[in-house]
Amino acid sequence: MRAGAENLLRATTNNKVREQVLLELSFVNSDLQILKEELEGLNISVEVYQNTEGTFSIPLVPLGLKETKEVDFTLPLKDFILEHYSEDSSEYEDEIADLVDLRQACRTPSRDEAGIEMLMSYFLQLGFIENRFFPPTRHMGVLFTWYDSFTGVPVCQQNLLLEKASILFNIGALYTQIGTRCNRQTQTGLENAVDAFQRAAGVLSYLKETFTHTPSYDMSPAMLNVLVKMMLAQAQECAFEQISLPGIRNEFFTLVKMTQEVAKVGEVYMMVNTAVTQEPVKENIPYSWSKLVQIKADHYRALAHYFLATILCDHELQSNDDEDQQEKALSQLYDYVPEGVMILTILKDKVQRKQLGKAHLRKAIVYHEEALRVCGLCKKLRNIEVLLEVLTAAHKRSLLKYAQQETEDDFLSLIQAPDILPKTEHKVEMVAPQFSKVKVKDFFHRLGPLSVFSAKQRWTAPRTIHFHCETGELGFSLKGGSPVQIYCLDPVCSAASAGLKEGDYIVSVGGVDCKWLGVNEVLEKFRSVGEQPIEFEVISCQDTTASMHSKSATYSVGMQKTYSLICLAMEENKTDQAKKTPLKLPFLSWGTKNRQKAASTLCLPSAVAGSSQVKKKLSPFTLLGTESSLY
Repeated sequence: MRAGAENLLRATTNNKVREQVLLELSFVNSDLQILKEELEGLNISVEVYQNTEGTFSIPLVPLGLKETKEVDFTLPLKDFILEHYSEDSSEYEDEIADLVDLRQACRTPSRDEAGIEMLMSYFLQLGFIENRFFPPTRHMGVLFTWYDSFTGVPVCQQNLLLEKASILFNIGALYTQIGTRCNRQTQTGLENAVDAFQRAAGVLSYLKETFTHTPSYDMSPAMLNVLVKMMLAQAQECAFEQISLPGIRNEFFTLVKMTQEVAKVGEVYMMVNTAVTQEPVKENIPYSWSKLVQIKADHYRALAHYFLATILCDHELQSNDDEDQQEKALSQLYDYVPEGVMILTILKDKVQRKQLGKAHLRKAIVYHEEALRVCGLCKKLRNIEVLLEVLTAAHKRSLLKYAQQETEDDFLSLIQAPDILPKTEHKVEMVAPQFSKVKVKDFFHRLGPLSVFSAKQRWTAPRTIHFHCETGELGFSLKGGSPVQIYCLDPVCSAASAGLKEGDYIVSVGGVDCKWLGVNEVLEKFRSVGEQPIEFEVISCQDTTASMHSKSATYSVGMQKTYSLICLAMEENKTDQAKKTPLKLPFLSWGTKNRQKAASTLCLPSAVAGSSQVKKKLSPFTLLGTESSLY
């Protein structure tokens, strides 16, 4: 509706129509803003998932899980098992049911380590499913629908990569919810919170690096970059709370350390605040999140100036103090000092100490007042009582400290408080997802080793070889791991006459599945038959075609183009132009190579070295390797 009204506004020259359209647009934009705020409250509220125990801490930001529709794998997988693997698909109904149940459970995981493990298990299981059932040459007809965590816009694809990326996002989101639920009044709770946010950042970073063409706003590279920074900032915030939990002693060197630590928290939140105000993230990040980030940046910078002011106002240099140590410690807090001011002079001169201390207090008060002002701008944040209590208490403390200082020289003091250099001894870093710790068994293990029985390989239907072992010799050798492969086949043996080919894989002996058996185990089964005729089933590998383009058809209702989608569109145009003017020589050479490959796969080797040339000339597949055969 808004797009149509905007088009009409651009096209019309009638003033009355323009006024009517502008009025309608204002109503539409107002309604959309109200709707956006209501949607924001459903899945991305700051108050959700917070620790319920009494706490006096600023709330943390959790990510909401992406929602999805149900997916029934039953029909597509059963059809593929019958068509591709030539097996009775009804025998795999339990495995398919297990897969469907696991996905259904992943829609509502528990907010703990068990939920994380379940999501990781499904993510790893999707790796097996992708290799076994999703060939690169065509789509399986399974439609995955996921909703954007921020906007609620649905995205649908037949590409399994959307499913994998969305599960990864939910793993990261679940880590953030675990982090916010931790009890921040205990050392253990804060340690767990730091770890959870570091792991969340690691998962989201892995998602950004691994899946680069995601058509959903919440998984776009720009948004994920912001979310990674936000989670690391929250981890740094919890690390500061952890070292300050026992209490902050009013002692010179302790306050120096705490000043730098809290300044580091303010710095990382300033970086996040800069990132959330950039396009295209600015339009999609929740308003309450962006304002909370700005509040935290101001609040923690104010605390840094308050701590430094306390150092200067409460700790005069005594005769038994180490001047050099205090001068060195204080100089590390500044990148520069006001002109004409020396650190040692400040330490020794009571008046200059108080003047600089009051300058830092004034700056702290300014930051506190800005944090309170921004909090009042956001309806959701000003309704969070604990947030207002923390900000108000810090503001009053700075005002009280300033009031305790002598005020008669305020009009004469022109010193501006310099910025404080941040530094931390508790640097937080991303923790990469540790999928190797989650043990997962392939649901479709019975189909055979994945290195051989995959969707990328094409096979003939199983053939039954029925032959009698003559003079105790099979007429062929076995090689490989599981499954075993025929090689050194004697072309005149009874097995070859029964249809056995060089390179065939043995899948069963005497009706017993042996896809996972080695050479010795298969030979033992042959020996156990004795003098009876041997019956076993084999399959032959067929030539594989070139893989299909990795991009899949995508639609998203009402969603604007993201940067990655625009790139995909540009690539599509380039592809279309390339298709219009194909180069003849590469096409011919491609056809030749693939036909030669087919010939090498299908031709039977000769048992006698001297007759190999004659058989090669007589083979009909050999002719396909010549240039003249292409015309």
